Amino acid sequence: MESVDAASMASTAAKRFELEIGDRETRAVIERHWAASDANDFETEHEIYRDDAVLDYPQSGERIHGRRNIQESRTVQPSKKRFLVRQILGNGDLWITELVLTYDGLPSYTVSIMQFKDGKVASETQYFCDPFKPGPSRAHLVEIER
Repeated sequence: MESVDAASMASTAAKRFELEIGDRETRAVIERHWAASDANDFETEHEIYRDDAVLDYPQSGERIHGRRNIQESRTVQPSKKRFLVRQILGNGDLWITELVLTYDGLPSYTVSIMQFKDGKVASETQYFCDPFKPGPSRAHLVEIER
């Protein structure tokens, strides 16, 4: 019985290690994606997506089908963009990036939710929020971070 428990524990540890390795690789791919986005390297930026990926912008109601259409939608946009990643969280097939996306010098606080399938992004949803001033009722309780 002890050898079965030890074998089971070893198998569980090996699976956990494989997941950690996979998660590190996925994180690296996401970091490369955002670095390419910031550098306006549209080819590298879009390597992360499956050919049949879907991108949703819930605030405008837009849905874009296909990696090439996603890429074109970004290349034709006239704004000068910068990307500052604040944090990347996730594991397995679900990853979230919190970032500040600056369009022509104006910041937009952004959350990107990426769902992976077979090592590439199958769907992404992006939410955007403009900055706002802290409420006066809580001003004495907060630190301003910018």
